[in-house]
Amino acid sequence: MAQIGTEVVDRPLPEQPADDTEVHEENDTIGELPTDLSGTNADVTSSSASSPFNKFRGSICCTEGFEKNLHVLAKNQYTDRAMGIFTSGGDAQGMNPAVRAIVRMGIYLGCKVYFIHEGYQGLVDGGNSIRQATWASVSGILDDGGTIIGSARCKDFREKPGRLRAAKNLIDHGINNIVCIGGDGSLTGANLFRKEWDSLLKELVETKEVTQENADKYKNLNIVGLVGSIDNDFCGTDMTIGADSALHRVMEAIDCITTTASSHQRCFVMEVMGRHCGYLALVTALGSDADWVFIPESPPEPGWEDQLCNKLKSTREMGQRLNIIILAEGAIDTEGRPITSDGVKELISTRLKYDTRVTILGHVQRGGCPSAFDRLLGTRMGTEAVLALMEATATSQPVVIAISGNQTVRVPLMQCVEKTLAVAQAMHAKKFKEAQELRGRSFKGNLETYIRLSKLRPKVVSNKQCSFNLAVINVGSPACGVNAAVRSIIRYGLCEGHKMYAIFDGFEGLINNQVKSLDWVAVNGWSSVGGSLLGCQKTLASKVGLAKLAEKIREHNFHALLIIGGYEAYLSILQMYEARNQYPAFQIPLICIPATIANNVPGTEFCIGADTALNEIVKICDKIKQSAQGSKRRIFVIETMGGYCGYLATMAALASGADQAYIYEEPFTIKDLIDDVDHLRKKMEGHLKRGLLLRNERANEHYSTDFITKLLQEEGKGVFSARSNVLGHMQQGGLPSPFDRAFATKLGCKAVTYAVSLIEKAATQDGKVICNTAESAVVLGLIKRQNEFTSVESLKLKTDTEHRMPLEQWWLKLRPLLRILAKHESVYISDLMEAGVEEVDQSQ
Repeated sequence: MAQIGTEVVDRPLPEQPADDTEVHEENDTIGELPTDLSGTNADVTSSSASSPFNKFRGSICCTEGFEKNLHVLAKNQYTDRAMGIFTSGGDAQGMNPAVRAIVRMGIYLGCKVYFIHEGYQGLVDGGNSIRQATWASVSGILDDGGTIIGSARCKDFREKPGRLRAAKNLIDHGINNIVCIGGDGSLTGANLFRKEWDSLLKELVETKEVTQENADKYKNLNIVGLVGSIDNDFCGTDMTIGADSALHRVMEAIDCITTTASSHQRCFVMEVMGRHCGYLALVTALGSDADWVFIPESPPEPGWEDQLCNKLKSTREMGQRLNIIILAEGAIDTEGRPITSDGVKELISTRLKYDTRVTILGHVQRGGCPSAFDRLLGTRMGTEAVLALMEATATSQPVVIAISGNQTVRVPLMQCVEKTLAVAQAMHAKKFKEAQELRGRSFKGNLETYIRLSKLRPKVVSNKQCSFNLAVINVGSPACGVNAAVRSIIRYGLCEGHKMYAIFDGFEGLINNQVKSLDWVAVNGWSSVGGSLLGCQKTLASKVGLAKLAEKIREHNFHALLIIGGYEAYLSILQMYEARNQYPAFQIPLICIPATIANNVPGTEFCIGADTALNEIVKICDKIKQSAQGSKRRIFVIETMGGYCGYLATMAALASGADQAYIYEEPFTIKDLIDDVDHLRKKMEGHLKRGLLLRNERANEHYSTDFITKLLQEEGKGVFSARSNVLGHMQQGGLPSPFDRAFATKLGCKAVTYAVSLIEKAATQDGKVICNTAESAVVLGLIKRQNEFTSVESLKLKTDTEHRMPLEQWWLKLRPLLRILAKHESVYISDLMEAGVEEVDQSQ
C-alpha cells in the first residue's frame, strides 16, 4: 500500500478539549520551531538505552540528515489564518478522510477553517454555502464514502461575473487559502481563479463591494490541490484519492462473478469506469487473471476478434470452465471506434455459442466505505495540504500533493494538468504509445506485465540461449498476496524460457522432495486466492539443516531460489549466505520477497499481505465503533497481531480514527494510561460517546489488553464502560486486496529479472552458477520511491534480531499525527519533498 514519508513528534503540551467537541483555541501562538529542534520549543532527549529503537514519548530524536527538508508545525502556530476547503467534480471514496484531516490540522494550528459546500457553486453562491467548520463537524466521517460537503458542476464560475462573486464571498469571510479536492478540470479552475485574483480584487474595490483595506490584507490567493478521482487519470501522482477503493469494489465483483461463471461455464464481460483512462480495467485484469482487457490507451490490433475467440476456445479445451473479459467504458479500437460490452458479448455468443453475460458496475465503483489505503492517503495528503498553504508566499506557485512510491511530493499544479491534457491529445491523435508513456512508468509497466502474464502459451520473448532452473518457496506465516507472487514468478520465468519449480511446505518440503515443475496453466487463477497454495512453514533454514538444504539444492540443480515470506525468509537467506563458503550450493541468487502481515522485514517499507490485513482490521473497527455508539459511552480495546512490530496497530488506528494505539516501539507507563483515561472521560462530555483503543499484541509484557480494559472499567465507573476484542488469526485471512495483488505481481516479475541477470553473469561453461557476492543474497522491497534490492549482509546491521524487525521504521514518524487528529497534543514535522511531474511519473 503506498504511504506518506513524514516525521511527527509526540510530546506533551497544554491540555486540549476531548475529541469531537467544539474547540475554543487559545490565543497564544507557539512560534515556528527551529530546524535544529533546540531551545524551549522542544525537549531533546536521547533514546532509551535499553532499546535499539528511537523510542520516545515527549522527546525528539535527531538523526543524521534530520535537518534537511523539514517543516515544523506546532499548535496555534497560525492563529491569523483562514482557509476554505471544497470538493469538486466526481466524488471519490477518501475525500472525507482528507476533509477531516484538513479541518482538524487547520484548527490545531489555530486557523479558521471553512466548508465551501457544493464545490464551485457554493463558492459563487456564498451565504450559507460557506460555513465555519468545528472539530466535531468531521467526527465519524472516516468510513463514509463520497463527500459530506457536496460536489456540483458550476456554469457560473466559468464566467467572470461568477468568479467576481466568488472572490467577494471569500474576502467577506477572510479566506485567502484554499484546498481544492477534485480532478484536472477542478484544479485548472482553481489555478485560473488564482491568476485572476489581483484583477478581481481591483474590480471589487472599484465597485466598492470590497474595501481597499481588505483587498490589501488578502491580496494573495494560495491554492493547494488534492486529486480525487477513482480513474487514477491524473499525471504527477502514482495514486489519486478514491482509486484504491474503486479497485476494491471491482475486485469484489470479479471474485463473486468468478464463482457463478465457473458453476455454469459462462463467459462474463465486465464493464468498469474509465472513459479516458484504463487504469481500473488494467489493474483489475492484472489482479484477477482475466482472459482479456480492453483499455483506451492500448486498442487491440485489427483482427482482434479472431484472436479473442481463438484464445477463449483454447482455454475451454484446456479445461477452464469460465472466462472473464474486462472492458473500460472508454475502450476503442485503433481507428477510434468504440468497443462496447454488448458488442463483445454478441461476438462471443455468435461465434463460440458460449453462454455470455454482461455486468456493468457503474456508480457502484464510487460507493461504499473508503479502503484503508484511501483513508490513510486522504488523511496524510490533507495534512500536507495544510502545511503547504501555511508555507505559501506571494511568489509560490500552486502545487498538488502527490505520492510517488512511498514518498509524498509537492508537484507544480499546472505541470500535472498540462501533462494530463497531453494524454488526451495523444489519444485523440491516435498516438497510443505516446499516451502510454505519458501515463507514467507504472502504468506502462502494468500493461507490459499483464500482456506477458496473460498469454495462453508462453513464447520465449528473449534471445537467451540458456535455460535456467528457478525455484520458488513460501517460508513463514500465511499472507494474502503470496499466490499472486508465485503466479507472476512462474509465468514470467516461463516467458523468459526457463524451467520453473515450486517447493511445497517450506524448507521441510524441500528436504522431503516436495518439488514440482509448474507449467503455465498450473497457476491459473492464483492471484485472487488468499493464504498460500504452496503451503508455508515457519521453520528456518538452520532448523532443518543447512547441509541437507545444500544437498537438495545441488540435487535439483536449482540456479536460483526465490523465497516469499516474512522475517523467517529474510533470516534463512542470511543463514545460507553466511554458510556459502561451507556449502557452495548456496552460491546462487537468493532473493527474499517480503510477505507478512506484520510488515517487519528489513529492507522494505511494505510487505505483501499487510494491506489486506490492515483492511480486515479497519472493517472490524468500523463495526465495533457502531456497537460502541449503540451502547453509548463504551470504550473498546482491540488487540492486533504483528509480534513486536506496531505497524498494524498504528496504521489501523489512524485509518479508523482511534484515540490511541499502544505499541512496543513507543514505551508507555501507567501515567500515560491514566492520561488516556482522562482524555476519554472528557471525550464522553461531547456528543460522540464512544472510544477506540488499539494495542499491539506485544506492546508491553505487563500492561496487557485485559489489564488496560480493567483499568478503563475501574477508572471510568459512572462515565463509561470498557470491552476488549482480540482479533487473532482472522487478520491473516480474506481475499488479497488490489494493492497486495498488484504489489506481489510486480515484485515477482522484478525478482525473476534480477535473478536471471545474476545467473547470466555468474554461469560457468559447464552450467554451474557461482554467485558469491553480497548482491546475490538480497531482500526486494519498496523503499521510498523505488523497488530496490538490498543485501542481507547490510541489513543485518539494521535489524533488531531479538525482536525480529528493522531498527528504523518509517511509519513511526506518523505516530503523533494519530494523536493530533484525536485531539491529543503533539508537534508535527514533515519531510515532504518537492519534485517535477516528470520525476514522479518515472518512479517505479
